[in-house]
Amino acid sequence: MRKLLIIGWKDVRLVFRDRAALILMLAAPFLLTLGLGLVTGSFNQGGGSALANIPVVVVNLDKSQLGNALVDTFNSADLKDLLEPLELTSVAEARSLIDQDKYAAAVIIPDGFTESVIPTSEMISQAQSNRQFTTQEIRIEIYSNPARPTGAGVIKAVVDEFISRVDEVRIAGITSLFGLPGVEKMAPGDVESMARKMFEGSTDQSYANTAISLKTDTESGTKTDFNPLAYMAPGMALMFLMYTVSYGGRSILMERIQGTMPRLMVSPTTSMQILGGKVFGIFMTGFLQVGILILASVLIFQVQWGDPFGVVVLIAATVFGATGWGLLITALARTPGQVGSLGSAIMLIFGLLGGSFISLEQLPAFIRLISSITPNAWGLDGFTILALGGTLSGLGRPIAALLFMGVTLFLLSSLIFSRSNMMKK
Repeated sequence: MRKLLIIGWKDVRLVFRDRAALILMLAAPFLLTLGLGLVTGSFNQGGGSALANIPVVVVNLDKSQLGNALVDTFNSADLKDLLEPLELTSVAEARSLIDQDKYAAAVIIPDGFTESVIPTSEMISQAQSNRQFTTQEIRIEIYSNPARPTGAGVIKAVVDEFISRVDEVRIAGITSLFGLPGVEKMAPGDVESMARKMFEGSTDQSYANTAISLKTDTESGTKTDFNPLAYMAPGMALMFLMYTVSYGGRSILMERIQGTMPRLMVSPTTSMQILGGKVFGIFMTGFLQVGILILASVLIFQVQWGDPFGVVVLIAATVFGATGWGLLITALARTPGQVGSLGSAIMLIFGLLGGSFISLEQLPAFIRLISSITPNAWGLDGFTILALGGTLSGLGRPIAALLFMGVTLFLLSSLIFSRSNMMKK
């Protein structure tokens, strides 16, 4: 064990003496986080959320129950700090404001939207005669401003959440309504009244339990502000973590070429001690890198992570999973140059797939599924939980996934190492 620790600590010291490595490990992610914070306005008023007062235009051509409910949602107390709605009656005027870059998006509720969901007396009368209920599909239009993708994405999420809730009531309620005994003999007006009552209250307090809010309940029942830098800072740190673990793997091949590895092999040191020391060095370097960047986010960006023990365990699990990828890259490569090229490519690919540049919620479902192979996605999930007031007990899923990832990749790498005879004298 002593030899393993000596070899590992030697590698850590060598990395932190390399100025070029330090620039990519610490300076680059820090400066990118700083730049993203300035661009998104995340430094406003003591580090509060930059997602506030998003300007949105609402045009309600429906003027009926569900159209009015959606307008009320945009003006609800839960979203008053998040959205700044403007109600208009002209679609052309709303589009013009978006084209002039004055608003993030326009939500256009078409005429007949309520009737497309809640049946009218005429529709019910027809359904009673042929036992088949049909409606015309009418969609809400979101006219987005491409210059404000984040704000437009939030507005779309609000509308999607509203539609989801309406669909739940429509599918569960309207379908069962026409299955009631004797409904075919009821007056169409009475059936319509029953249908409308099903929707009463379904859209009230629509955002009482939604995640689209500036404030989220913690387990203790208190409120905590979510700072966007709590997503950006670990996102950049985890992306450059892939550079660190591939850099450490590259050193294994470099020592073999330079003759250091053969000299170690003729000493009273086993191959497992040597490889274990190298892996320990990679792990410790990554742990220190992410730890320093997370500490910087607290001291400089005023990000609050909550449970400190949870932060330490999450960093260790994330680095463990990433180290597994670093070893696999090293096992597959034949030269240090190949490790560097593969490591850089993986760093960028995992950064994109893992949510370092854009929230995974805005990506297609199949991309979110693929992202589960990256330590970036699981690590970001854990850091988001902590930033929202969670504790170690709430990190079970991401930590388990990262540990499983690390163990699987370690075993696979060991198998490839043994077949390639890399550690032979």
